[in-house]
Amino acid sequence: MTLTRTTCPYCGVGCGVLAGADGTIKGDPDHPANFGRLCSKGAALGETIDLDGRLLNPMIHGKRADWDTALDLVADTFSAAIAQHGPDSVAFYASGQLLTEDYYVANKLMKGFIGSANIDTNSRLCMASSVAGHKRAFGTDTVPGTYEDLEQADLIVLVGSNLAWCHPVLHQRIAAAKEARPAMRVVNIDPRRTATSDLADMHLSITPDGDVALFNGLLAHLADTAHIDAAFTDAHISGLADTLAAARTTDVSDTGLPADVLNAFFTLWAETKKVVTVYSQGVNQSQSGTDKVNAILNCHLATGRIGKPGCGPFSVTGQPNAMGGREVGGLSNMLANHLEIDNPDHRAAVQEFWNSPTICTTAGLKAVDLFQACADGKIKALWVMSTNPAVSMPDADGVAAAIANVPFVVTSDMIEATDTNALAHVLLPAAGWGEKDGTVTNSERRVSRQRSFLPIPSEARPDWRIVSDVATRMGFGDAFAYQKPADIFAEYVALDTALSPFPRDLDLSIFADADYANLIPTQWPRNGHRFFADGAFYHPDGKARMISVTAPKLTKPRLALNTGRTRDQWHTMTRTGKSPRLGAHLAEPYVEIHPTDAAELGAVPGAVIEVQSLYGTALLRALITNRTPKGQLFAPMHWTRQRTTTGTINSLTAPVVDPVSGQPSLKAGAVTAQVYPAAWYGFLACRDHPKAQTPYAAISRTNTGWQVELAGRDIPNDWEAEAQKIAGLHGANVSVQRDPASGTTRVALVQDGEIAALLFVAPRPVVIARSAIIAAIGTDTPSLDALAGRHAANLPDPGATVCACFNVGRNTLISAISAGAGSVTALGAATCAGTNCGSCKPELKALIAEASIPMAAE
Repeated sequence: MTLTRTTCPYCGVGCGVLAGADGTIKGDPDHPANFGRLCSKGAALGETIDLDGRLLNPMIHGKRADWDTALDLVADTFSAAIAQHGPDSVAFYASGQLLTEDYYVANKLMKGFIGSANIDTNSRLCMASSVAGHKRAFGTDTVPGTYEDLEQADLIVLVGSNLAWCHPVLHQRIAAAKEARPAMRVVNIDPRRTATSDLADMHLSITPDGDVALFNGLLAHLADTAHIDAAFTDAHISGLADTLAAARTTDVSDTGLPADVLNAFFTLWAETKKVVTVYSQGVNQSQSGTDKVNAILNCHLATGRIGKPGCGPFSVTGQPNAMGGREVGGLSNMLANHLEIDNPDHRAAVQEFWNSPTICTTAGLKAVDLFQACADGKIKALWVMSTNPAVSMPDADGVAAAIANVPFVVTSDMIEATDTNALAHVLLPAAGWGEKDGTVTNSERRVSRQRSFLPIPSEARPDWRIVSDVATRMGFGDAFAYQKPADIFAEYVALDTALSPFPRDLDLSIFADADYANLIPTQWPRNGHRFFADGAFYHPDGKARMISVTAPKLTKPRLALNTGRTRDQWHTMTRTGKSPRLGAHLAEPYVEIHPTDAAELGAVPGAVIEVQSLYGTALLRALITNRTPKGQLFAPMHWTRQRTTTGTINSLTAPVVDPVSGQPSLKAGAVTAQVYPAAWYGFLACRDHPKAQTPYAAISRTNTGWQVELAGRDIPNDWEAEAQKIAGLHGANVSVQRDPASGTTRVALVQDGEIAALLFVAPRPVVIARSAIIAAIGTDTPSLDALAGRHAANLPDPGATVCACFNVGRNTLISAISAGAGSVTALGAATCAGTNCGSCKPELKALIAEASIPMAAE
């Protein structure tokens, strides 16, 4: 099988992948982002490339249509809206899942030919505060760091970043560097104790949004202990005095950290020359996100710890091409190639190059404002590309209603059934990862190719072609006559050359003569170049600006909700949800809750918790743990209305944004919680896609079909009929076991001599060997044996999956520990757990600790 060099479609690390049409997936040992490493999600990519659930042909009002009819309708409707209501009456909402070529074409159509800047992207939810902070400090959106800095630093400070779960390969690189240089120190700043904390020498359990107070306090300490680099600041920095004065007014007790912990952190940072501060969504997704970014940058600028190996602030992005989108102007307040919409010279230069009839003159609507405009009736035509805002946006229920209010909605997507697609009038089938060609830019500015290794199925088309086809029908064919992605990339590079008179960080000259087909992973502006090494920045005076920031006044609700990700899932699970092993680790929406809070609520392990905000309600499985502080809840954002009846977490989050960046504050919001008064709990395994409509239902793929976790307040009169309804198996042969003493019921549905579904119901959370139940589906196991809930031939129950890479369960690990595997290394040798991506190592250590076995030396 020929393997194709391509790039992973998940996070912004940008790992190289060797992929085959048979589903073979290997890490690319020659890619400088990962050197062959993959996380659990990347390793499972081969399980996600099937056509199940794919959108394979255009649809108009739920009915199949041909491309010409669909494209004509899109072009005519957008053109009519523009003619009647003006260019700002239409909008595009794009995605960091798009390739740079797709992004470029969409941005060009909206800003240079329609004449509006109403194109924003889900990257607004990811890194807009970093963009704003960079521009305020540096004069341009420059990410100065490289991955090598992580290995060269003597101190790595991780702020609002669960790197072990969200950017696992970078976490592996740091772990390997720390093992090679034990003197390296790692500090983890996060309200929760996460898997990343396991690597840290110091964990600062900061108050949510206490980051500005922390870094203002650090800046004051640096000044008080003579750690300001006067020579550097005098020559290259403006604003030090005012920024320091503002920092000195900060009350560091707002961090929620004890004085001795603060002093230890301040001293460590001040006295370590080579410091890298890595920050992610815990910084960006905040009402004070931009100020948090600048508070971090201030400390690096004041000490000259920037532009040097092993030094600097480093924003790590959440999506594979968030950086590429920034480069081509995919955000509504940016122009192509790092130029500014509000600069008339910039606009004129881009318009001249594009030879376009118009150009946007003002910034467009940012994501939250864009969907508010939909709700207000101002947007007459909306095109959503490769994303699912009805789930991923804050106030997701309100956003869904806003989309439904738009007279004409078109989506281009590779999956047919999504929450957003359900609201669209036209669905356009897009090519997916493995089928399309183009480029992406990772968090360290490295451009890599995504290459096709699969044929484009049925009638699907690449996004750049879909947009170009619509542009042609709108009368702009000459400017969108691309034949292949290489044509678009060449134009993008040529535009950068034409813009060379404008001082910018973006310099694509290294790609001017690039062999697109054989392009190797390449950093701009050129490999080895280090931004700011010469102290030159991009403000007109050539200096960086320290920005005076004030710590926000914090209110402490009785319960605050923090949202995030799980280890093995990605965004709204349209891709990762296809992999049974990725779903086996945490198969349902859950909420982490501190034992004290759980006791006050009367919640026991496995109970369902009803969490409410001003915007909505979610039912979530209780995960009682001291990893999350008292008074704070944590819940992941992956589950959609396709996967759960009431577990869409952004139904709870508020549409509150940072006033500078427009990025939503998804990390902290006031909620209330109570135990959901379930009269029954259930677990169903079935062969076919289930149709669960119970108040609590969470659907996940398995190796033999599907599983559903269930709960409800009203007990059905007929469990046999309920099982057939959920499993969609009316007419199947039914076997039932009832235990009146315990109140449990077990139902087996048999079709064509095979177990088609098994339902287990109890008045308390169901405790049963789920892997055994799942394994029985599709077999000719006798019903009574299947209902016993044991593995065939009395094989041991492996328990809940801990290591997704090798499908190693909790019980298997406990047995290995009991047999003497007293270290993570020994567990790996015995079971393979932890020997691939390493993301499960913290859980392995916890299991060893739970077993009361002293941790052996590694």
